[in-house]
Amino acid sequence: MKFATKAIHVGEEPNLEEGGTGDVVTPIHLASTFARMEVEKPTRGYEYSRKRNPTRDVLEKRLAVIEDAKYGLAFASGLAAETTLLMSLLKKSDHIVASNDIYGGTWRLFNNVLSNFGLEFSYADARDPGNLEKEIKESTRMIWLETPTNPLMRLCDIKAISEIGKERNIITVVDNTFMSPYFQNPLDLGADIVLHSTTKYLGGHSDVIGGAIMLSNEEYYSKLKFNQYAIGATPSPFDCFLVLRGIKTLALRMERHNYNAQKIAEFLGAHPRITKVNYPGLKSHPQHELAKRQMRGFGGMLSFEMTGDFNDVKTFLRSVKIFALALSLGGVESLIEHPALMSHASIPKKERETTGISDNLVRVSVGIEDVEDLVADLRQALEKT
Repeated sequence: MKFATKAIHVGEEPNLEEGGTGDVVTPIHLASTFARMEVEKPTRGYEYSRKRNPTRDVLEKRLAVIEDAKYGLAFASGLAAETTLLMSLLKKSDHIVASNDIYGGTWRLFNNVLSNFGLEFSYADARDPGNLEKEIKESTRMIWLETPTNPLMRLCDIKAISEIGKERNIITVVDNTFMSPYFQNPLDLGADIVLHSTTKYLGGHSDVIGGAIMLSNEEYYSKLKFNQYAIGATPSPFDCFLVLRGIKTLALRMERHNYNAQKIAEFLGAHPRITKVNYPGLKSHPQHELAKRQMRGFGGMLSFEMTGDFNDVKTFLRSVKIFALALSLGGVESLIEHPALMSHASIPKKERETTGISDNLVRVSVGIEDVEDLVADLRQALEKT
Protein backbone atom coordinates (compact mmCIF):
# COMPACT_ATOMS: atom_id res chain seq x y z
CA MET A 1 0.00 0.00 0.00
CA LYS A 2 1.09 3.56 -0.67
CA PHE A 3 1.18 6.32 1.93
CA ALA A 4 -2.35 7.77 1.77
CA THR A 5 -3.94 4.31 1.80
CA LYS A 6 -1.88 3.24 4.82
CA ALA A 7 -2.63 6.51 6.61
CA ILE A 8 -6.37 5.88 6.28
CA HIS A 9 -6.71 2.14 6.75
CA VAL A 10 -3.89 0.44 8.71
CA GLY A 11 -5.05 -0.63 12.16
CA GLU A 12 -8.61 0.47 11.53
CA GLU A 13 -9.96 -2.37 9.39
CA PRO A 14 -13.65 -3.01 10.25
CA ASN A 15 -14.26 -6.20 12.25
CA LEU A 16 -16.97 -8.05 10.33
CA GLU A 17 -16.57 -11.39 12.11
CA GLU A 18 -19.26 -12.74 14.42
CA GLY A 19 -19.35 -10.51 17.48
CA GLY A 20 -17.68 -7.64 15.65
CA THR A 21 -19.53 -4.38 15.14
CA GLY A 22 -18.05 -3.35 11.78
CA ASP A 23 -16.87 0.05 13.01
CA VAL A 24 -15.32 2.00 10.15
CA VAL A 25 -13.79 4.37 12.71
CA THR A 26 -12.00 3.04 15.81
CA PRO A 27 -14.12 3.62 18.93
CA ILE A 28 -12.79 5.80 21.73
CA HIS A 29 -12.15 3.34 24.57
CA LEU A 30 -12.47 5.50 27.66
CA ALA A 31 -12.12 2.69 30.22
CA SER A 32 -9.27 3.22 32.66
CA THR A 33 -9.26 -0.43 33.72
CA PHE A 34 -10.38 -3.77 32.23
CA ALA A 35 -12.11 -6.71 33.91
CA ARG A 36 -10.84 -10.26 33.49
CA MET A 37 -12.21 -13.77 33.89
CA GLU A 38 -8.96 -15.32 35.14
CA VAL A 39 -6.70 -13.79 37.79
CA GLU A 40 -3.54 -14.43 35.81
CA LYS A 41 -4.92 -13.64 32.34
CA PRO A 42 -5.82 -10.07 31.27
CA THR A 43 -8.67 -9.87 28.77
CA ARG A 44 -7.06 -9.69 25.32
CA GLY A 45 -3.95 -8.32 27.01
CA TYR A 46 -5.67 -5.26 28.47
CA GLU A 47 -5.22 -4.46 32.17
CA TYR A 48 -4.98 -0.72 32.69
CA SER A 49 -5.05 2.07 30.12
CA ARG A 50 -1.72 3.54 31.12
CA LYS A 51 -0.19 0.25 29.94
CA ARG A 52 -2.39 -0.51 26.93
CA ASN A 53 -5.59 0.89 25.49
CA PRO A 54 -7.40 -0.31 22.34
CA THR A 55 -7.60 3.17 20.81
CA ARG A 56 -3.92 3.86 21.50
CA ASP A 57 -3.00 0.47 20.06
CA VAL A 58 -4.51 1.48 16.72
CA LEU A 59 -2.73 4.83 16.76
CA GLU A 60 0.63 3.24 17.56
CA LYS A 61 0.22 0.75 14.72
CA ARG A 62 -0.61 3.63 12.36
CA LEU A 63 2.35 5.70 13.58
CA ALA A 64 4.73 2.84 12.88
CA VAL A 65 3.54 2.14 9.37
CA ILE A 66 3.63 5.76 8.13
CA GLU A 67 7.27 6.08 9.28
CA ASP A 68 8.34 2.74 7.79
CA ALA A 69 9.02 1.48 11.33
CA LYS A 70 8.26 -1.77 13.14
CA TYR A 71 7.10 -0.05 16.31
CA GLY A 72 5.24 3.12 17.28
CA LEU A 73 4.69 4.63 20.71
CA ALA A 74 2.31 7.45 21.57
CA PHE A 75 2.84 10.02 24.33
CA ALA A 76 1.01 12.89 26.00
CA SER A 77 3.24 15.49 24.28
CA GLY A 78 6.33 15.77 22.14
CA LEU A 79 8.36 16.70 25.20
CA ALA A 80 6.96 13.68 27.07
CA ALA A 81 8.22 11.52 24.22
CA GLU A 82 11.64 13.19 24.39
CA THR A 83 11.90 12.77 28.15
CA THR A 84 10.89 9.10 28.06
CA LEU A 85 13.32 8.45 25.19
CA LEU A 86 16.31 9.95 26.98
CA MET A 87 15.50 8.41 30.37
CA SER A 88 14.97 4.98 28.80
CA LEU A 89 18.14 4.71 26.72
CA LEU A 90 20.68 6.83 28.62
CA LYS A 91 22.16 7.00 32.12
CA LYS A 92 24.04 9.46 34.31
CA SER A 93 27.18 10.92 32.68
CA ASP A 94 26.11 9.94 29.16
CA HIS A 95 26.73 12.64 26.57
CA ILE A 96 24.38 13.83 23.80
CA VAL A 97 25.50 15.99 20.90
CA ALA A 98 22.70 17.94 19.23
CA SER A 99 22.25 20.35 16.37
CA ASN A 100 22.59 23.88 17.75
CA ASP A 101 19.42 25.18 16.09
CA ILE A 102 16.69 23.26 17.91
CA TYR A 103 13.23 23.93 19.29
CA GLY A 104 13.36 26.10 22.41
CA GLY A 105 11.35 23.59 24.44
CA THR A 106 13.88 20.86 23.65
CA TRP A 107 16.75 23.17 24.62
CA ARG A 108 14.96 23.96 27.88
CA LEU A 109 14.38 20.27 28.62
CA PHE A 110 18.01 19.40 27.92
CA ASN A 111 19.70 22.26 29.76
CA ASN A 112 17.31 23.11 32.59
CA VAL A 113 15.87 19.69 33.44
CA LEU A 114 17.74 16.62 32.25
CA SER A 115 21.17 18.09 32.88
CA ASN A 116 20.20 18.01 36.57
CA PHE A 117 20.03 14.20 36.32
CA GLY A 118 23.60 13.92 35.08
CA LEU A 119 23.13 13.91 31.33
CA GLU A 120 25.60 16.07 29.41
CA PHE A 121 24.77 18.05 26.28
CA SER A 122 26.80 19.86 23.66
CA TYR A 123 25.76 21.54 20.43
CA ALA A 124 27.17 21.96 16.93
CA ASP A 125 26.15 23.36 13.57
CA ALA A 126 24.93 20.11 12.04
CA ARG A 127 24.85 21.43 8.49
CA ASP A 128 28.39 20.04 8.35
CA PRO A 129 28.47 16.47 9.75
CA GLY A 130 32.09 17.08 10.67
CA ASN A 131 31.05 19.66 13.25
CA LEU A 132 29.02 17.03 15.09
CA GLU A 133 31.81 14.50 14.79
CA LYS A 134 34.24 16.89 16.48
CA GLU A 135 31.93 17.03 19.54
CA ILE A 136 31.81 13.26 19.95
CA LYS A 137 33.71 11.90 22.93
CA GLU A 138 34.06 8.59 24.75
CA SER A 139 30.84 9.14 26.72
CA THR A 140 28.72 10.17 23.70
CA ARG A 141 25.72 7.87 23.39
CA MET A 142 23.30 9.84 21.22
CA ILE A 143 23.18 12.27 18.29
CA TRP A 144 20.06 14.46 18.29
CA LEU A 145 18.92 16.13 15.07
CA GLU A 146 16.14 18.35 13.81
CA THR A 147 15.94 18.68 10.06
CA PRO A 148 14.77 21.15 8.89
CA THR A 149 15.63 22.97 12.10
CA ASN A 150 13.32 25.20 14.07
CA PRO A 151 13.20 28.10 13.19
CA LEU A 152 16.04 28.62 10.68
CA MET A 153 15.13 25.75 8.33
CA ARG A 154 18.67 24.40 8.21
CA LEU A 155 19.11 20.82 7.03
CA CYS A 156 21.16 17.94 8.40
CA ASP A 157 22.40 15.19 6.10
CA ILE A 158 20.61 12.32 7.84
CA LYS A 159 22.36 9.57 5.89
CA ALA A 160 25.88 10.91 6.47
CA ILE A 161 25.32 11.63 10.17
CA SER A 162 23.64 8.25 10.76
CA GLU A 163 26.70 6.56 9.26
CA ILE A 164 28.89 8.42 11.76
CA GLY A 165 26.60 7.18 14.54
CA LYS A 166 26.76 3.57 13.38
CA GLU A 167 30.56 3.68 13.11
CA ARG A 168 30.77 4.88 16.73
CA ASN A 169 27.87 2.78 18.09
CA ILE A 170 25.92 5.96 18.87
CA ILE A 171 22.12 6.21 18.62
CA THR A 172 20.91 8.71 16.00
CA VAL A 173 17.58 10.39 16.78
CA VAL A 174 15.76 12.63 14.30
CA ASP A 175 12.92 14.98 15.18
CA ASN A 176 10.85 14.75 11.98
CA THR A 177 8.02 17.04 13.09
CA PHE A 178 8.54 19.75 10.46
CA MET A 179 8.49 17.42 7.46
CA SER A 180 6.04 14.77 8.71
CA PRO A 181 6.34 11.17 7.50
CA TYR A 182 4.73 12.20 4.23
CA PHE A 183 7.77 14.17 3.06
CA GLN A 184 10.66 12.51 4.92
CA ASN A 185 11.46 9.12 6.50
CA PRO A 186 14.68 9.29 8.55
CA LEU A 187 14.70 5.56 9.36
CA ASP A 188 15.03 4.81 5.66
CA LEU A 189 18.08 7.09 5.62
CA GLY A 190 19.79 5.24 8.45
CA ALA A 191 18.51 6.93 11.61
CA ASP A 192 17.73 4.70 14.61
CA ILE A 193 14.78 6.57 16.11
CA VAL A 194 12.28 9.12 14.82
CA LEU A 195 10.37 11.50 17.07
CA HIS A 196 7.32 13.69 16.40
CA SER A 197 5.19 16.21 18.14
CA THR A 198 1.84 14.84 16.98
CA THR A 199 0.38 18.18 18.08
CA LYS A 200 1.66 19.51 14.77
CA TYR A 201 1.11 18.03 11.30
CA LEU A 202 0.00 14.55 12.40
CA GLY A 203 -2.88 15.99 14.43
CA GLY A 204 -3.13 18.86 12.01
CA HIS A 205 -6.02 20.85 13.50
CA SER A 206 -4.57 22.63 16.57
CA ASP A 207 -6.87 20.69 18.89
CA VAL A 208 -4.64 18.03 20.47
CA ILE A 209 -1.34 17.76 22.34
CA GLY A 210 0.68 14.62 21.71
CA GLY A 211 4.00 13.03 20.87
CA ALA A 212 5.29 9.91 19.16
CA ILE A 213 8.37 7.73 18.81
CA MET A 214 8.86 5.36 15.86
CA LEU A 215 11.67 2.82 15.55
CA SER A 216 12.56 -0.69 14.40
CA ASN A 217 15.13 -1.74 17.00
CA GLU A 218 13.48 -4.31 19.27
CA GLU A 219 15.87 -3.74 22.20
CA TYR A 220 15.24 0.01 22.25
CA TYR A 221 11.52 -0.55 21.80
CA SER A 222 11.32 -2.89 24.81
CA LYS A 223 12.99 -0.31 27.05
CA LEU A 224 10.79 2.50 25.74
CA LYS A 225 7.60 0.45 26.02
CA PHE A 226 8.39 -0.42 29.65
CA ASN A 227 9.07 3.21 30.56
CA GLN A 228 6.03 4.44 28.66
CA TYR A 229 4.08 2.43 31.23
CA ALA A 230 6.37 3.09 34.20
CA ILE A 231 6.68 6.86 33.69
CA GLY A 232 3.10 7.18 32.50
CA ALA A 233 3.23 10.10 30.08
CA THR A 234 0.60 8.53 27.82
CA PRO A 235 -2.15 10.25 25.82
CA SER A 236 -5.84 9.92 26.58
CA PRO A 237 -7.99 7.73 24.29
CA PHE A 238 -9.71 10.85 22.98
CA ASP A 239 -6.37 12.44 22.10
CA CYS A 240 -5.40 9.22 20.30
CA PHE A 241 -8.64 9.40 18.33
CA LEU A 242 -7.91 13.01 17.29
CA VAL A 243 -4.42 12.14 16.05
CA LEU A 244 -5.77 9.11 14.18
CA ARG A 245 -8.35 11.33 12.51
CA GLY A 246 -5.68 13.86 11.59
CA ILE A 247 -3.37 11.29 10.02
CA LYS A 248 -6.12 10.24 7.60
CA THR A 249 -5.86 13.57 5.76
CA LEU A 250 -2.11 14.07 6.22
CA ALA A 251 -1.22 13.40 2.58
CA LEU A 252 -3.74 15.90 1.26
CA ARG A 253 -2.86 18.54 3.83
CA MET A 254 0.90 18.29 3.32
CA GLU A 255 0.52 18.78 -0.41
CA ARG A 256 -1.41 22.01 0.17
CA HIS A 257 0.93 23.20 2.95
CA ASN A 258 3.84 22.67 0.57
CA TYR A 259 2.16 24.44 -2.35
CA ASN A 260 1.17 27.46 -0.27
CA ALA A 261 4.54 27.75 1.44
CA GLN A 262 6.40 27.71 -1.86
CA LYS A 263 4.23 30.54 -3.21
CA ILE A 264 4.64 32.60 -0.03
CA ALA A 265 8.40 32.03 0.07
CA GLU A 266 8.67 33.27 -3.51
CA PHE A 267 6.54 36.33 -2.71
CA LEU A 268 8.60 37.20 0.35
CA GLY A 269 11.86 36.62 -1.50
CA ALA A 270 10.93 39.35 -3.98
CA HIS A 271 9.65 41.87 -1.40
CA PRO A 272 11.88 44.89 -0.64
CA ARG A 273 11.16 44.73 3.12
CA ILE A 274 12.47 41.17 3.39
CA THR A 275 16.22 40.58 3.56
CA LYS A 276 16.26 36.78 3.76
CA VAL A 277 13.83 33.87 3.39
CA ASN A 278 14.60 30.47 4.90
CA TYR A 279 12.73 27.80 2.94
CA PRO A 280 14.28 24.61 1.49
CA GLY A 281 12.09 24.81 -1.60
CA LEU A 282 13.83 27.94 -2.83
CA LYS A 283 16.83 27.45 -5.09
CA SER A 284 18.50 30.18 -3.03
CA HIS A 285 18.48 27.92 0.04
CA PRO A 286 22.09 26.77 0.58
CA GLN A 287 20.97 23.17 1.02
CA HIS A 288 18.32 23.00 -1.68
CA GLU A 289 20.02 20.03 -3.36
CA LEU A 290 20.20 18.10 -0.08
CA ALA A 291 16.51 18.85 0.45
CA LYS A 292 15.72 17.30 -2.91
CA ARG A 293 17.75 14.18 -2.06
CA GLN A 294 16.33 13.35 1.36
CA MET A 295 12.85 14.88 1.20
CA ARG A 296 9.90 14.40 -1.16
CA GLY A 297 8.64 17.95 -0.58
CA PHE A 298 9.67 21.08 1.28
CA GLY A 299 6.91 21.41 3.86
CA GLY A 300 4.80 24.23 5.21
CA MET A 301 7.32 25.96 7.50
CA LEU A 302 9.45 28.97 6.67
CA SER A 303 11.09 31.92 8.38
CA PHE A 304 12.30 35.28 7.17
CA GLU A 305 14.12 38.39 8.30
CA MET A 306 12.73 41.90 7.89
CA THR A 307 14.38 45.25 7.37
CA GLY A 308 13.93 48.00 9.96
CA ASP A 309 13.97 47.67 13.72
CA PHE A 310 12.09 45.61 16.29
CA ASN A 311 9.18 48.07 16.33
CA ASP A 312 8.68 47.47 12.61
CA VAL A 313 8.55 43.72 13.25
CA LYS A 314 5.98 44.18 16.01
CA THR A 315 3.88 46.46 13.79
CA PHE A 316 3.93 43.82 11.07
CA LEU A 317 2.90 41.04 13.47
CA ARG A 318 0.06 43.15 14.86
CA SER A 319 -1.19 43.95 11.36
CA VAL A 320 -1.80 40.48 9.94
CA LYS A 321 -5.47 39.50 9.82
CA ILE A 322 -5.65 35.91 8.53
CA PHE A 323 -2.43 34.69 10.14
CA ALA A 324 -2.91 34.11 13.86
CA LEU A 325 -0.10 35.41 16.06
CA ALA A 326 0.36 32.23 18.06
CA LEU A 327 2.76 29.49 19.11
CA SER A 328 2.76 26.01 17.57
CA LEU A 329 2.57 24.96 13.94
CA GLY A 330 1.27 22.37 11.54
CA GLY A 331 -2.43 23.16 11.73
CA VAL A 332 -4.80 23.84 8.84
CA GLU A 333 -4.81 27.53 9.79
CA SER A 334 -1.80 29.78 9.16
CA LEU A 335 0.16 30.88 12.22
CA ILE A 336 2.91 33.45 12.61
CA GLU A 337 5.24 34.06 15.53
CA HIS A 338 8.38 35.80 16.78
CA PRO A 339 10.91 33.11 17.81
CA ALA A 340 13.03 35.36 20.04
CA LEU A 341 10.03 36.30 22.20
CA MET A 342 7.87 33.21 21.78
CA SER A 343 8.97 29.71 20.72
CA HIS A 344 12.66 30.22 21.59
CA ALA A 345 12.37 32.71 24.46
CA SER A 346 13.84 30.17 26.91
CA ILE A 347 17.19 30.31 25.10
CA PRO A 348 19.42 33.16 26.36
CA LYS A 349 19.66 36.11 23.97
CA LYS A 350 23.38 35.70 23.33
CA GLU A 351 22.98 32.04 22.39
CA ARG A 352 19.96 32.80 20.19
CA GLU A 353 21.84 35.47 18.28
CA THR A 354 24.94 33.29 17.92
CA THR A 355 22.75 30.64 16.31
CA GLY A 356 21.11 33.18 14.01
CA ILE A 357 17.81 33.88 15.74
CA SER A 358 17.67 37.66 15.55
CA ASP A 359 14.99 40.06 16.76
CA ASN A 360 14.05 40.60 13.11
CA LEU A 361 13.33 36.92 12.47
CA VAL A 362 9.71 35.83 11.94
CA ARG A 363 8.52 32.20 11.68
CA VAL A 364 5.47 31.15 9.68
CA SER A 365 3.45 27.96 9.71
CA VAL A 366 1.64 28.15 6.39
CA GLY A 367 -1.87 26.72 6.49
CA ILE A 368 -4.11 25.35 3.76
CA GLU A 369 -6.20 28.45 3.09
CA ASP A 370 -6.36 30.01 -0.39
CA VAL A 371 -2.81 31.16 -0.99
CA GLU A 372 -3.93 34.37 -2.68
CA ASP A 373 -5.57 35.47 0.56
CA LEU A 374 -2.44 34.62 2.55
CA VAL A 375 -0.18 36.59 0.23
CA ALA A 376 -2.55 39.56 0.31
CA ASP A 377 -2.55 39.50 4.11
CA LEU A 378 1.23 39.52 4.31
CA ARG A 379 1.44 42.28 1.70
CA GLN A 380 -0.94 44.61 3.53
CA ALA A 381 0.85 43.99 6.85
CA LEU A 382 4.25 44.72 5.34
CA GLU A 383 2.93 47.97 3.87
CA LYS A 384 2.18 49.20 7.41
CA THR A 385 5.79 48.88 8.59
